Amino acid sequence: MAKYEPVLLKRVAKDNSDHIDSYIADGGYLGLKKVLKDMAPAQVIDLVKASGLRGRGGAGFPTGLKWTFLPKDHPGPIYLCINADESEPCTFNNRVLMEKDPHQVLEGIILTSYAVGASKTFIYVRYEYGDAYRSMERAVQQAYDKGLLGKNIQGSSFSLEAVMHKGAAAYICGEETGLIESLEGKRAWPRIKPPFPAIEGAFRKPTIVNNIETVSCVKNIIDLGADWFKSIGIPPDPANPRDAGSYGPKLYCVSGHVNRPGLVELPMGISVRELISEHGGGVWKNRKAKGVIPGGNSMGFMTEAELDTKLDFNGPGKVGCLGLGTGAVTVFDDQTSIVDVLYNICRFFAHESCGQCTPCREGTAWMFKIIDRIRKGHGRIEDLNILEEVGNQIGTMPGTTICGLADGAGWPVKNAIRKYRNEFESYIKNGDKKVRTLNLQMSHH
Repeated sequence: MAKYEPVLLKRVAKDNSDHIDSYIADGGYLGLKKVLKDMAPAQVIDLVKASGLRGRGGAGFPTGLKWTFLPKDHPGPIYLCINADESEPCTFNNRVLMEKDPHQVLEGIILTSYAVGASKTFIYVRYEYGDAYRSMERAVQQAYDKGLLGKNIQGSSFSLEAVMHKGAAAYICGEETGLIESLEGKRAWPRIKPPFPAIEGAFRKPTIVNNIETVSCVKNIIDLGADWFKSIGIPPDPANPRDAGSYGPKLYCVSGHVNRPGLVELPMGISVRELISEHGGGVWKNRKAKGVIPGGNSMGFMTEAELDTKLDFNGPGKVGCLGLGTGAVTVFDDQTSIVDVLYNICRFFAHESCGQCTPCREGTAWMFKIIDRIRKGHGRIEDLNILEEVGNQIGTMPGTTICGLADGAGWPVKNAIRKYRNEFESYIKNGDKKVRTLNLQMSHH
């Protein structure tokens, strides 16, 4: 493919990229000033709808459409919650944006707040992200000092209060209603929907929840236009009437058994194989990939034969994955046991289930117990059928749980058994009792 020039990441390597003066010198906040002077909120919404932007948090819901779900003529207040919890394993795109270019994020937040009529925004940052939290906190204070936050921003009638909030150190806080409950000072138990947050969200007021990468895209759509955004990525599949297209740039996290782990910005729709070979430096130690997780643990697996799949909102689903997820691509090589990989995933979900719904609480625990037994060399062939059955029964799709964590926990289990069943059966029959620790490379940049 032709060389792609990053937009979302274009400033991250600059000196003082996190300071407001550096950001303004690069043209920052000009889009905001233009919008406040020349555009009504409805025009901003229409522009974002026209761009085809879909949420970058995992679900891929059309952003502009989501904004229109707010009740009309509500007396207020209306809130914007920024989901910066980013607890999906091997995902770090939001962290990099917050640490290295917080004002790009903040300008996107202010623009989004203006569009939806929010008078207050809550920036909910993952507890473990100390540097990112402090970077955003400084950016918020600098914006207040420059009159870009607070009362009557830039002499307009628009006012916005920004509040930083440290997360509760749990995976479930990334679910939008769990986040809202945590924000209110309660246990992060997802709410039954409806009502959806747009009708009754934070503090029972209409609330929009967007993630960091999504609002950063909003900022660039304002600056560069909807046509620019739509010129990048993949148009809708004519054979799929539900496909809204996969437009724009995407931040892909590359980690695991690769020579060059890190964060890259590329057009939506790059293939997994190209991402690994061209941008991840290939599989380490001259080995081959046994499999890839395309977008966080809950998405399931792609086999080596499936690596030409496009990383857009539709591609992973065509090979049995749950979706694109966060775009966190994790590679494991051909000398890694799939049993070990699934063990780590099951352990994670059993630990992170909030326990509110019995099928999820019990199902994740039992899947972990069974895979742990297999890993220790005491498995039975019928265990594989039990794991598949539990994986199929515990989620929201059969209507048994409040949020999607159970689906996300069950999907990689049934997906792994379907695609790697021979390896599981061999492991069980041979009574492999070796307990291994996965050596996965993580990027810290």
